[in-house]
Amino acid sequence: VNHINQTYDFVKRMREGYAKLDKAEMSIWECCELLNDVVDDSDPDLDEPQIEHLLQTAEAIRKDYPNEDWLHLTGLIHDLGKVLLHPTFGELPQWAVVGDTFPLGCAFDESIVHHKYFKDNPDHSNPSYSTKNGIYEEGCGLENVVMSWGHDDYMYLVAKENGTTLPPAALFTIRYHSFYPLHRAGAYTHLMNEEDHESLRWLKVFNKYDLYSKSKVRIDVEKVKPYYLSLIEKYFPAKLRW
Repeated sequence: VNHINQTYDFVKRMREGYAKLDKAEMSIWECCELLNDVVDDSDPDLDEPQIEHLLQTAEAIRKDYPNEDWLHLTGLIHDLGKVLLHPTFGELPQWAVVGDTFPLGCAFDESIVHHKYFKDNPDHSNPSYSTKNGIYEEGCGLENVVMSWGHDDYMYLVAKENGTTLPPAALFTIRYHSFYPLHRAGAYTHLMNEEDHESLRWLKVFNKYDLYSKSKVRIDVEKVKPYYLSLIEKYFPAKLRW
């Protein structure tokens, strides 16, 4: 369903609508708590509340990279865009929120999981979108590439438009952490620019923790909360528009 419905026009429509950031006003931590009401059907090994996955990811990074506090915070907030599944945010279907992401406006690379279903996507037979570069120029930079719509792109929009002071590598990681064709298969590198290559190094570091930090060791939320609140205060305004 994801591969059939994620078209260039659909994504443009979603980005324009959600870029208004008129759904709610709340802090980062309030959003973390709201995420506990959300279940990601695409995640095969997650039965704890989402806030625990976020904190497991963040704490695992913190242990190995104690001096990169921006990366700890990135671990905490990377999945907050999943609030798109919540009624306040339009209760979007799972296919429009979670799962692997991929570019639109150019050919669907064969490394994308379940590639065969793209044959029913209207963009598949559109000659403008069916070449390797499609509507893009080589080396144009991923920020100029339209990605399939979901929690990654939404959280990137929220962070950017609310004036976060997180470094570019953090925004890159938030936006592309589900872009497995890139960081696992090396697809679409022809569209990247120099800054993308720099940021990709951090995304690959981050990805190990996102996928493999899920454990049965429960996180004491109240114990670590003050540390993360201090990071939120450092890099974000008190209230954000969502």
